[in-house]
Amino acid sequence: MDSEEKPSWPAQAEPAGPESNPAWRRVQLARHPKRPHSLDYIGRLCTDFQEIHGDRAFGDDPAIVAGMARFEGSPVMIVAEQKGRDTKQKVFRNFGMPKPEGYRKALRAMEVAAKFNRPIITLIDTPGAYPGVDAEQRGQAEAIARNLREMARLPVPVIAVCIGEGGSGGALALGVGSVVLMLENAVYSVISPENCANIIFKDAGKAEQVAPYMRLTAEDLLELGLIDGIVPEPPGGAQEDADQSAANLRQELVRRLAELTGLSAAQLVDQRCAKFRRMGNFFA
Repeated sequence: MDSEEKPSWPAQAEPAGPESNPAWRRVQLARHPKRPHSLDYIGRLCTDFQEIHGDRAFGDDPAIVAGMARFEGSPVMIVAEQKGRDTKQKVFRNFGMPKPEGYRKALRAMEVAAKFNRPIITLIDTPGAYPGVDAEQRGQAEAIARNLREMARLPVPVIAVCIGEGGSGGALALGVGSVVLMLENAVYSVISPENCANIIFKDAGKAEQVAPYMRLTAEDLLELGLIDGIVPEPPGGAQEDADQSAANLRQELVRRLAELTGLSAAQLVDQRCAKFRRMGNFFA
């Protein structure tokens, strides 16, 4: 870069309002304290949900909820990241930040689904994987990497839905889907706006300024070919009408599952691998 060339980041920009900064507005809606979480959707979409606990190696992680259920009368496997609503729940769910045992529990559930030929629906809603020392000691990076590899070759339909925040590898560990969807006001990014602003400006308070440059909205990711569809939300966001938001998601899941049902196991694996290999390819 020429010594006189300046970065394109808006270092001197004034904070913008929601009308002129829709990306930041989406971040706020994705984090809304009353926004429906995974268990809210599971309760509205599924019947006969039977939760699976533990990874059979270390313990259970409440930040990830997994279990067998029926969707539209057919058996499915649900794997979801769960945030808390009040302080007690947030602490119990570790603020929706899974540890290695959570990702290993998720993989255990998905392998059961593959064994019994059940479609998998994952619900993504996390600011990111837990970065604590204990998680690192138990192999956080390895657990995420293993999920990425194994999800890519699951011989059953996998639909991943970002319902709120999709933060970095913590989200992607449940995001290798045959179809990847986002709710209209969800966000999905390799880093949070606060951490991005801290890296660029050494000031997390400038998160609002960098958000538009991060291309983290559903419209951005659909344009970039990183997701396959956007599920509309009620006016004002999913928190305004959780029932309607779930109904919209149900309609899209029914359609996508019908499209995938006719594919063989080999076709599902080939389709999924080809889909992710195309991402970021600027030379095709």
